[in-house]
Amino acid sequence: MSTLVFYSEFDSFEEWSALLAPHLPGVTICRAETVQNPDEVHYALAWKPPHGFFAPYRNLKLLVNLGAGVDSLVGRDDLPAIPIVRLSDPDMSRMMAGYVLFAVLRYARDIPAFERAQREQRWHYLHPRTPSGIRVGVLGLGELGAYTAQELARQGFDVRGWSRTPKTIDNIRCSSGLGSLNDFLSQSDILVVMLPLTLHTAGLLSAERLACLPSGAAFINVSRGAIVDQAALTKALRSGQIAQATLDVFDREPLPPDDPLWGMDNVLITPHLASVAIPASAAQQVAENIQRAARGEPVSGQVFPARGY
Repeated sequence: MSTLVFYSEFDSFEEWSALLAPHLPGVTICRAETVQNPDEVHYALAWKPPHGFFAPYRNLKLLVNLGAGVDSLVGRDDLPAIPIVRLSDPDMSRMMAGYVLFAVLRYARDIPAFERAQREQRWHYLHPRTPSGIRVGVLGLGELGAYTAQELARQGFDVRGWSRTPKTIDNIRCSSGLGSLNDFLSQSDILVVMLPLTLHTAGLLSAERLACLPSGAAFINVSRGAIVDQAALTKALRSGQIAQATLDVFDREPLPPDDPLWGMDNVLITPHLASVAIPASAAQQVAENIQRAARGEPVSGQVFPARGY
């Protein structure tokens, strides 16, 4: 017998269990608190499990991460050296691209200015800008970043992308390496942060780098809060150096009630939901990887937490 243990504070155990069970006959699917025999736990499906979560499971063979980011799995002493895979679900990519496209279009069409005018009962006309005249910088060209950059390009924006290592993407002007980062930032009227959180990217967007953005730029973060100096970002938003921000992630989550970002009318805050795992479209992929692991075959979508992706 084999057991799959599930952990997530955000995802539905009932939904995942119902969708996985038909694909995994002979595998018991349960939450940690209902595991009967820890030695039979061969698989884990988890998102940000607490410290020590994996310690009881000495025969763990595979961990499926319920999301794209693996930073919560770095430096753990309870996780054995097993394959770790992340979901690579087209619906997650579409969801992320849709959120970013909404945020970019909101700034490209000056919607915040109209929202303020409506609150003041003031008729306020601003002539629409053409997308080709707006430079959108996508910082991070992994699976989600590349997909999002292409969606933005399809809308006619002047899209530029930056990554640590060289990438080539149709219709995207790509640059790479720290030596080109400041120049990339200086050409981003709207910056979209889509990097994984790693030792190399933590604190990457310092006050000095944020100051490279064009005056009045818009800032969108859908990756991890720790990539940016949040205090410096707040200061830049107060001064107007950065005019607007859409923030889905923060250096502390939930964002504390006394954080000044809550009270800023040029900031839109959402609770880390730009893209989430969709059980209906991802369950078969999860089951197939579990089946491969059971047969001793290589899994697909393996990630390496120390590398960050």
